[in-house]
Amino acid sequence: MALVTTKEMFKRAYKEHFSVGAFNVDNLETLQAVIEAAAETKSPVIIAITENVIKYFGIAYLRHAIEAAVETYGVEVALHLDHGKSIEICKYCVDNGFTSVMIDASAYDFEENIRITKEVVEYAHAKGVVVESELGAIAGIEEDIDVNDKYGRFTHPDDVVEFVTRTGIDSLAIAIGTAHGAYKFKPGQKPQLRFDILDEIEEKLPGFPLVLHGSSSVPQSRLALVNQYGGQMKEAIGIPESMLTEASHHSVCKINVGTDLRVTFTGEIRKFFFTQPQEYEIRKYTTPARTAVKEMVKEKMEKVFESAGHAAK
Repeated sequence: MALVTTKEMFKRAYKEHFSVGAFNVDNLETLQAVIEAAAETKSPVIIAITENVIKYFGIAYLRHAIEAAVETYGVEVALHLDHGKSIEICKYCVDNGFTSVMIDASAYDFEENIRITKEVVEYAHAKGVVVESELGAIAGIEEDIDVNDKYGRFTHPDDVVEFVTRTGIDSLAIAIGTAHGAYKFKPGQKPQLRFDILDEIEEKLPGFPLVLHGSSSVPQSRLALVNQYGGQMKEAIGIPESMLTEASHHSVCKINVGTDLRVTFTGEIRKFFFTQPQEYEIRKYTTPARTAVKEMVKEKMEKVFESAGHAAK
């Protein structure tokens, strides 16, 4: 099976009310973990790659590693550029085997966002690659999130039809209360997705696939493991998994997860070095870390996104 685009994945996800997990991988071990989880659960999966990971991994190493994984396990995989900040990086990924790219021009005003996005769409579509874009401001690690504001910097439903129509994008990342990083909310703050805004967007864009970024749940047991064995991570609160499942029953066809993989991987490595300080063999500490990430991703696929068993036949 070759790498695929997200078009057919999202059609099934929308029709059958599940979401496809887009997992940010940082190294070979996390890539293997995600692919193995997809194979064992028979789930479609999106491998999400940032520009920094491309620089770290190397584009050729990255592409061939993912192709090898697909060949080995026969899973349905889309290779996706996450948060491409320029037209140039999007074109670079299109030319180097990615099947999906995200152009994130949300920092610009509405018209400039459209102009930049449209240029990427025209280039990518000519080569059979799909495009995601973002409308609204998905918060970063240190930004406040005011879920009491009706729209504020969330995605405005009145803008979505014009944006999708004029750009020709294939999916839209919306801001309804998720946030990037581990520290999404202040201690004591209650996470809340704005399903009222999601409902309004769905009414404007019936049948169109939506995307949630910054959707790690930051499992407290995994965070505790990091700190139990020498880590100093602050209190972190993620998006409740029940809210993500509810979103997947709407028109959210893709949910992005990155922090959960990193916290899980790091916790297992810290535990290994603390409990077995005499060891130095690399495989001995990367193997339990990889296994833990695989099990966490499987749980997401089976219980949260409900994508298990939905791979293309």
